[in-house]
Parts: sequence; C-alpha cells; structure tokens
Amino acid sequence: MPSPPPADVIEPHICTDEVETRAEFDRRLATGSLAGLTVQGLRLDLDPPDLTGVTVAGTLFVGCRFASREVGADLVRRGANVVPPFSGLPYPTQPSHLYTPEDLAAGFADGGFEGMYDTRVYAHFRAHGGALPDVREALGQRLHDHGVDNALADATRAWLATHGPQSVVGIMGGHAVPRGSTPYRMAAVLGRELARADRLVVTGGGPGVMEAANLGAYLALRPPADLDAAIDLLAQAPDFTDHDRYTAAALRVRELFGAALPPPGGTGDASSRSRADSVALAAGDLDWARSGGLAIPTWLYGHEPANLFAGRIAKYFSNAIREDTILRLARGGIVFAPGRAGTVQEVFQAATKTYYGTDGASGAYVFLDRAYWTRELPVESLLRPLLSASPFGDLSPTIHLTDDAHEAVRLLTAA
Repeated sequence: MPSPPPADVIEPHICTDEVETRAEFDRRLATGSLAGLTVQGLRLDLDPPDLTGVTVAGTLFVGCRFASREVGADLVRRGANVVPPFSGLPYPTQPSHLYTPEDLAAGFADGGFEGMYDTRVYAHFRAHGGALPDVREALGQRLHDHGVDNALADATRAWLATHGPQSVVGIMGGHAVPRGSTPYRMAAVLGRELARADRLVVTGGGPGVMEAANLGAYLALRPPADLDAAIDLLAQAPDFTDHDRYTAAALRVRELFGAALPPPGGTGDASSRSRADSVALAAGDLDWARSGGLAIPTWLYGHEPANLFAGRIAKYFSNAIREDTILRLARGGIVFAPGRAGTVQEVFQAATKTYYGTDGASGAYVFLDRAYWTRELPVESLLRPLLSASPFGDLSPTIHLTDDAHEAVRLLTAA
C-alpha cells in the first residue's frame, strides 16, 4: 500500500536563487555577481544591461532574450549556461508569469477566433505532433510547462500564506453544459459565494461548469443582478462549438461588467511581454484571486474556446500535469457538478489522493445534483465505502450530496 510521500516532496519550494523579474535582476546585477543564479524568461534585449564585468560562473539563463547572439556566447565563455528561447515558437519557452484572459484573447479583435493567441498556439501544437511532439517541440513545451509551474507557485504563495491551503476549492463538472442553463447558473452562484467567502476558486479552465464558476468569482463583488444579467448575455451564444460568437460574448461581458486587472508584468502579449517595469506579485496583491480565481487548462483541449473569466490562467501543454496540479491545490474541498467520463475520472483521481493522503488532508467532496450522482451515475455508492477504508480512518463523512449551491458553500466554508 502506498504511503504519503515526505512533506518536502509535495510542498512547493521557495528558491531564493531564481530571478524572474527585471527589477530583481537589476538589483542582483548591481552587486557585480550573478554567480549560481537561475535567470528565467527575461527580455534582456530591452534596455540591455551591461554584463561584461559581471561574474556569471554557474549562472543559468533560461528562456532569456539578449541584444545579440554575441552576448549569449560571451556569457557561455565566462562560465554561464544559456538555454535561449527556441526560435519559431508562438509561445514563451520559459514564461515568468501566468497568463491572463487578455493574453489568451490577444488578436481576437482583428482576426476573430482563429487570430487569437490561444488558437494560434493550439494550431502550432497540432501541427507539431499534438500530444506526441517531435523532440525539439517536446523540449520547448516542457520548458514552457516548467515556467508555468514556477509562476503558479509564485502566484498562489501569497494567497496560501494569508488564507492557508484549506481555502482553495476546486470546481469540476461538464464542459458541455450550455450557458444560461440551470447547472450553469448554479455553478456561477457557487463560484460567486465561494469567492465572497475568501475561497480561491480553481477550475480546469474549460467551458461549461468551469467557465460558470470562474464567472461567478469574477463578479463576486458586484450585485447578484449583475451576475444574472451577464449570464443572460452569455446565453445568447450558449454553445462553445460556435467559437467566434462564444468568445465575443465573453469579451462583451468583460467589457460591461468587469475592469481588467493589472497584468502580472509589463504590457503586450504573453509571448513577448517584458517584466522590466514590474515587480513580482507582492504579498498583498491578491486582486486576481478575488476577481475570477484560477483556471488551469491545457492545449490538449485547445479546440474548446478559452475560459476568459479567471483572474490568472496556468495553461499547460501536459494534461497529466494540469490534472494533478488542480487536485493538489484543492485542499479545501472539491465540488463535482454533473459531468461524464472526464468528471468521473477526476472524482476517483481525487479520491486516490485523499485515500492515501498524498497531498495531506482533504476538504469536503460536494456532489451537486443528488439524483444525478445516486441514480444516473451512482458514483457515491462506490466512493463512500472506498473512503471509509482509508488507512487514515473513515473519510466517508467528507462526502456530501446536495441540490443547493448555497448549502454547498456552507459545507465548504464550515470551520
């Protein structure tokens, strides 16, 4: 029987040797030494620093851009390791921050759905082997996903330090739930009320239930009537396969009901943005968490339009990493709205972690729609005896079924 891994294996590490912002880079540069540091994803071709007299023995520059190839070659000659951005990729080799809705939607105004940054990356992903890429593409994708890992740890650290791991709630459910439907409205209310209760809403970043939950969190500080009005507007384009209308409706709701958050660094799209004019998210900068929460999607499902209501988006190429990351973060409980095979997979993937205590204590498992989960897909009848036999004791009391979004919130926020 597997036993939980040591805590230091699963806890995110705080590495003081990683430099991810231009402000931090300039501070280190002023000391005259960058020795042993890892410099990630910086645009050092903008306002180029003078590196000629700086100690760089053992420094790793990964995904950084320099004013010329000669600069990179000189760094290598003086003992640095340089992994430059891969040419020809539409995405950053080593992103230093999470995506925003503005990043993913960049290009829509001029080129529609096909012109969006998100769609262009997906087209590149498909053209280079999809889930089985060639070696060069695989290396680029792995570096990208590692950068997202780092950025996600940075972005959630302040929230976790303030509210604790039990304040992060996952919301799972069907991607095909149409906008305006009863399940969609219920998930939106759930997301709104959780955000208002200082819970960080985390979804898989897709359409349907996932979009609804992030939408609710996005409008958490506005009157309930605004959420109803926003859903009514979205319901005019209910089907995510109607890509252009679906995306245009989301952008219209953002325009009417929400103010864009400051980007995590600089300006411009995610493939070229400099962080030269910004500092990493400060400990008190949690506006994004309270204005849409977090979405963790994947380009494996890039045929689905981007969910544009999360405050920050950790978009991966690897679906396996993405799924595990959602469940690892959601220590404050998980809501399972009706869904099919993908949602059922997530139920038992989460149950495995809870059963073995892989990531520590779990919160409540709340199943929305009692009839669905007891008769149509009777998951509860298998899950309850499984969790009752956990090596950590009877965990079956963590399972709850309800038809009421407000009751779900009470279960997830009970002390």
